[in-house]
Amino acid sequence: MTAAGAGPLAGRVAVVSGGGRGLGRAFCLALARQGARVVVNNRNRVVDADGRGPADDVVSEIVAFGGSAFAEYSDAASPASGDLMVEAALERWGRLDICVANAGIGVGGMFYKQPAVVFDEVLAVNLLGSIRLARAAMAVMRPAGYGRIILVASTGGLHGDIGLSAYAASKGGLLAFGRSLAAEGAGQGVLTNMLLPYALTQMTSGGMPADAARDRMTAEAVAPVLTALASQECTLNGEYIVTGGGLLRRASAVEWGTVSLPPGDSLTAAELASLLADSRRGEPREFGVSVDAFTDLAAFGGTG
Repeated sequence: MTAAGAGPLAGRVAVVSGGGRGLGRAFCLALARQGARVVVNNRNRVVDADGRGPADDVVSEIVAFGGSAFAEYSDAASPASGDLMVEAALERWGRLDICVANAGIGVGGMFYKQPAVVFDEVLAVNLLGSIRLARAAMAVMRPAGYGRIILVASTGGLHGDIGLSAYAASKGGLLAFGRSLAAEGAGQGVLTNMLLPYALTQMTSGGMPADAARDRMTAEAVAPVLTALASQECTLNGEYIVTGGGLLRRASAVEWGTVSLPPGDSLTAAELASLLADSRRGEPREFGVSVDAFTDLAAFGGTG
């Protein structure tokens, strides 16, 4: 364990939304153990007999090993939440170096049955809450010429999921938003990456298979990747990083080979399927932002 005030993140200030339980708690503890001072955000939906909520408990754990932290109770669904979290860091420590947008909820239900108000609540917390925090953080980090933003997304946002359409939509939105933020912040020393964790937490326990993998899929196993992304030495930007149980994968959005449509103003379903199969045989390619992909496709068409 790193002594208080020492470690690779010594002198840095971090804000972690949804930091009271599960992944958020593991992130806060890991950052603090590496020397960062941490604003632990968590809305107080449940408190103990002394009026203490999850964020308070995490702060107590950090203080117990000599770290520095304090609790902040904004609800990520509130339009003011991002500003309040960042202002708390600035008022307490006068700076902000690391932003971890982690707050999230998952409400199961088939899309056609799920009330719109429930779908909207998931988007408000997972997507808009993260965007608001990132906006407030970016406003501080760009003038300072330094920042590390980590958006906690999900492979549900890459692949979709049955019965979790709202969650998938919110996390997919974060993936596209994060790539945009990465492109905008790179020239100002503000790097943004997306963490797609696999972990057994209070939100995911129902979907985890009952086998030996459960012992490996802990929130703590994800934290080393988070702290690496938060470090000054990290030069990664715009990455999708899938991790869990001591394992890691790089992920991305790709476009396969370019093929030409047949002449004429109609296309049959069979022809479309054949064209897609031809494209799939090409090499998958990544693009920094969508305009790069557009320019590449337009240039290909101009060579015909």
